[in-house]
Parts: sequence; structure tokens; C-alpha cells
Amino acid sequence: MSTRPLRVGLAGAGHFGRYHAKKLAASPRAELTGVHDRDPDHAARVAAETGAPSLGLAELLAVCDALIVAVPAAAHHAIAAAALQAGRHVFVEKPIAATLAEADALAALAAERALVLQVGHLERFSAGHGAIRERVGTPLYIEASRMGPFKPRGTDVSVVLDLMIHDLDLILELVGSPIAAVEAVGAPIASPLCDIVNARLRFASGAVATVTASRVAPQVERRMRLFGAQGCVSVDFVARTLTTTTRGRGDPVAGLPGFGVETAAWVEHDALEAEQAAFIAAVLDGAPVAVDAAAGRRALAAALLVEAAVNEAGERMRASGLLHDLDHRLGGGL
Repeated sequence: MSTRPLRVGLAGAGHFGRYHAKKLAASPRAELTGVHDRDPDHAARVAAETGAPSLGLAELLAVCDALIVAVPAAAHHAIAAAALQAGRHVFVEKPIAATLAEADALAALAAERALVLQVGHLERFSAGHGAIRERVGTPLYIEASRMGPFKPRGTDVSVVLDLMIHDLDLILELVGSPIAAVEAVGAPIASPLCDIVNARLRFASGAVATVTASRVAPQVERRMRLFGAQGCVSVDFVARTLTTTTRGRGDPVAGLPGFGVETAAWVEHDALEAEQAAFIAAVLDGAPVAVDAAAGRRALAAALLVEAAVNEAGERMRASGLLHDLDHRLGGGL
């Protein structure tokens, strides 16, 4: 285990990049060596808050061992590739890239140079995810919903790549089977791209997941229900509660002989701090990469399948005239 701090640079000083910078500045195992952003004012603000210099990208790569990439998704590949080519380890926020070809190129670069490439799927590091993993085997059916009020940031991508990808990543990890088919519908409401999407995924194993994401909901909602041979687990990520209905355990369930119900709660820890610590450990200690390029690619591939299914459904609706009627009802938002 290395005792020296890891010199880490930050590319992208926007909303989430600022959080990364503050965590790095406080980390006992990392040194924030500089901040880069295409908007000099953003970089200067975060630099002033953390005491790190504001640098150009080439200057930043010259003074760091690793780079955190928190720029808009369309620029993930260009920035991450530049860092990998310079021999720097990379942590790239989700999605890993804008296309599968770009994701594959990043994975190949990291492998060729024996560098760490970790993808920022933050939910993997939440206490809620840990609570689910303790109680769930391989689910047969999953329902997931992730909703919240509209915010202009993040609208450079659809709600699928903005929000739904979190649940897609968790579902892929839990099911452990390739996607066999996808059906989906969605609509742009407050931005040019889809702001609400509902998808149904069928896996090669026979498992099914129904996933809904919205960034135009009146309030925050994050729920997941998982059904398997032994019962059901219902999770409320906002209330931080988990209810398990299983055979032979817990309080008896009326009308369901042999089943019992148990309710648990968890205390959330700092998932971003845990995520950064995992990246630092992978670089300094040789620990396994918690969310590697392959996992990031799987999540991106699933998200792109959902987006393609939304587009196909839209074309069918246009052909039938239904989309015109829906557009009229929404006041021309489609």
C-alpha cells in the first residue's frame, strides 16, 4: 500500500465537478493538483475554493498522476483519451462515453498502458445498494423509478443517459444476464431531448425489468422493487427504507401463509467519498477497479438500446398519427 498521496487533476468544474474537487482537496490520500474547465470562470471559482491552480489541460496533465473527468458527456472520450495517452489514470463520470466505439477506444487505451479506468456510477457506492445486495439473490422481475424536478443542467443528454442509466447499471449487475429485448416510450417536455422515459427490458435469463425515469416530476422519487423465488424486496431510496417479504421470516403476512415481512433502514454514507477512495485504492494499492470500463460499457449499451427503442416507438406513433395528437395535447413540446 502506497503512503504517498495521489496527484489528481480535475477536468470539468461544473456542478458535479465542484463536488469532486472539494472531496479531493479534503482526501488524506490525494492531492488536487489543478482544475481545468473550458469556462475559465468556472475553473477559477473552484480553484479558489480548493486552493488548487486553474490550468490548461496540457498543463494539468503534466502535474498529475490521475485525472477525474467531469465534463459534459460529449467530451468524455476526448478528455479521457488525452489523459490515457499521456499515461494518466482516469476516473470518468457516467456515461463512460457518448458511443460504444468511444467506450471501446478508452478501454483499449487503458488496457494497452496498464492504467486504471474507473467509471462514475455513484449508486454502486451507496449504502442503499449495499443493503439490497445483502438481501437479494438473482431477481426475476424488477420495477424501478427515478424521478425529480426539472433542472437545466444535464440536459445535454436525454433522461436515459442523465438519470435512468443509474438504475440500468444496478439492474445489469443484479440480473447478471444480457439484454434480449427492449421496448420503450418517451417524450421531451422541458428540453429538446426526452425528459421522461419508460422502458421494459427482457433479459436472456428470462428476467424482466420495468424502468421509469423523469426529470420533470413535481418531487423526487427513487424506488425499486425486486421479485424473486423467495419473495420481494421493496426499496425507497429517499426514505432510506427497505421492506423484505420472504418465506419463514418476519411478521406474518395476512393472506400469504408462510411469508413474513421485515422492515429495515440504513444510514447513508458519503458515496462520492467512497467512490473516490475506491479509485485511489485501485491506483495506489492495485485494488480491483470497482466499476471498470466493461461495466461502464454495459450501462451505456443498455441506455443506447433504450434510446433506440424510444425512437422506434416515436416513429410508429408518427406513422399512426398518435404523436401529432399527443404533441397537440402537450402544447407543441414534441
